[in-house]
Amino acid sequence: MDFTQTIYPFKVKFLNGKEQNLAAYANKVLLVVNTASGCGFTPQLKELQDLRSEYANEGFEILGFPSNDFGSQEPLDGSKLNEFCEVNYGVQFPVFEKVMVRGDAAHPLFKFLRSKKLNGHLNSTPKWNFHKYLINRKGEVVDFFYSFTKPSSSKVKKKIQRLLAEGK
Repeated sequence: MDFTQTIYPFKVKFLNGKEQNLAAYANKVLLVVNTASGCGFTPQLKELQDLRSEYANEGFEILGFPSNDFGSQEPLDGSKLNEFCEVNYGVQFPVFEKVMVRGDAAHPLFKFLRSKKLNGHLNSTPKWNFHKYLINRKGEVVDFFYSFTKPSSSKVKKKIQRLLAEGK
């Protein structure tokens, strides 16, 4: 598999510190989201979980990346963050360690996601929490949705359904 311009070469860490290579998600349609527990968009965690539940059996996954980049709206870390997501919103999708998503100190994954020069497809820097990147089964960034676009919107669902159908 050619990893050029895909998310697969990147490594991230779960909330417990265990490292995960994103190649583990090869052949899945992904929605990569920068999250925050103290944001007005935080209720989207439940919608994200509902979306995951709806399409998980077809090869869909959500990857959550908490970030404190916007208004210091992510004060939690580790097990506290995991507990918040599970108890309040029933989150079952993978949530990773808190990362920076903008600026020079951004995590390499987010530098890749936001830069057409790196990902070959689009430019889109998160402007707030709950910015969403849609990744096809080949690991390529194919679309994005701003924070105010609800995960349950027909726009998001139709694009996910189309990508899932392409892989059948």
